[in-house]
Amino acid sequence: MIDWITTLGQTTISTAFDVIPIAGILVFFQVVVLRQKIANLERLIIGAGYVLLGLSLFLVGLEKALFPLGKEMARQLTDPAFIASSSSTEIFWLKYYWVYIFAFCIGFATTIAEPSLIAVALKAKDVSGGSIGAWGLRLAVALGVAISLAVGAFRIVTGTPLYLYMIVGYVIVIIQTVYAPRMIVPLAYDSGGVTTSTVTVPLVAALGLGLASTVPGRSPLLDGFGLIALASLFPMITVMGYAQISEWMARRAKASEEAEKLKIEEAGRAS
Repeated sequence: MIDWITTLGQTTISTAFDVIPIAGILVFFQVVVLRQKIANLERLIIGAGYVLLGLSLFLVGLEKALFPLGKEMARQLTDPAFIASSSSTEIFWLKYYWVYIFAFCIGFATTIAEPSLIAVALKAKDVSGGSIGAWGLRLAVALGVAISLAVGAFRIVTGTPLYLYMIVGYVIVIIQTVYAPRMIVPLAYDSGGVTTSTVTVPLVAALGLGLASTVPGRSPLLDGFGLIALASLFPMITVMGYAQISEWMARRAKASEEAEKLKIEEAGRAS
């Protein structure tokens, strides 16, 4: 218990030094540049205290829970005894299929719970007048992150270079940008950024480092990083793909309605 309190105290002090410059900039622009008094100063100080405490608890939680959890899951799923339970005739990378499944599931679950994504999805729904569904956007982004982590886990297991995946991915993004509905393109690009936030990044980083540390022949420094880059790339593809599929389905439904109207008109003329 004393160790936890000591760690929390040290983290709080460190976080305070990180937050002070931000607060100083805000106060400077409010008082010196805008020459306005700080409204509700007491409430702001209390709120800042809550933020400081919340950030400190969050950072301690990352260090004590999320990072160890991600590394432990990666270690267990890549344990030689567990891998040996699969068929000996399987090729090397295919023996790690449970790793790919776990990466997919954890990527989907963490992204759905990502607060920044929820905020962006709700704002997108409000601004678009409901034409962009909040849940549809969240599911599209979550699917993109899930696929990216599965592909990233495959990259770590096989040891293939990261730049190959990034080049192919961005070529797909550029092609989609040309053909996707214009209103969805900026949102799709932003959706890639909101995935790299408080909930997703710690588990993704822990998973990558854990895999690279336990898969034979892999280096945590060379192979352990890169999952977050993929997690920012693939949601752009899935969000624009979601918009393109929705647009195609809308055109198809409209064409079906017009064809039905023509049949009714022809039947009326015939009678």
